[in-house]
Amino acid sequence: MPLRTFRSTYRDPRGKVRDWEHAERSTRPKSSEIDGVGIVAVIQKATGPELVLQKQYRPPLDRIVIEVPAGLIDEGETAEEAALRELKEETGYVGVLSESTPIMFNDPGFCNTNLKMVHVTVDMSNPANQNLVPELEENEFIEVFTLPLKDLWETCKKWEKEGYAIDARVGTLAEGIEVARTLNLFSK
Repeated sequence: MPLRTFRSTYRDPRGKVRDWEHAERSTRPKSSEIDGVGIVAVIQKATGPELVLQKQYRPPLDRIVIEVPAGLIDEGETAEEAALRELKEETGYVGVLSESTPIMFNDPGFCNTNLKMVHVTVDMSNPANQNLVPELEENEFIEVFTLPLKDLWETCKKWEKEGYAIDARVGTLAEGIEVARTLNLFSK
């Protein structure tokens, strides 16, 4: 089972002893500080940057989820190595590393699951990116597509109305872009 449940006892700031039920992921490699990676894969196009996304049915939600490519770290692998491997396996794209984030926790009130977001550029002039052949596992059914980053916020709202679930990584990226646009953070 990839998750274990625990009951922890801790002392709060007022000195009161409390119990907390939580889960821990049991798949983290011993050689790693993180469980997995999320991949922000960007394709530069003449019309502007596009984000590589995927649709995947997720049984816990009983819905199709809009996600960035992602996956778990293998033993002995760095976050960056895992990101390039998962990008190729799930989408067929070959990417070039740009940047990795600090470690982020997905739901710290419930579970210790964490990840790094790894930023990757996809060069469409690379012959490896011409005829994409994902290497999906037997239980993976992923539809890959791209979307202009400038449209991500409005499209997330549309997807929600259409019944899709929006993965928090996609939603947070969209919200960050919208906040930057609304506050004119990058205008000169």
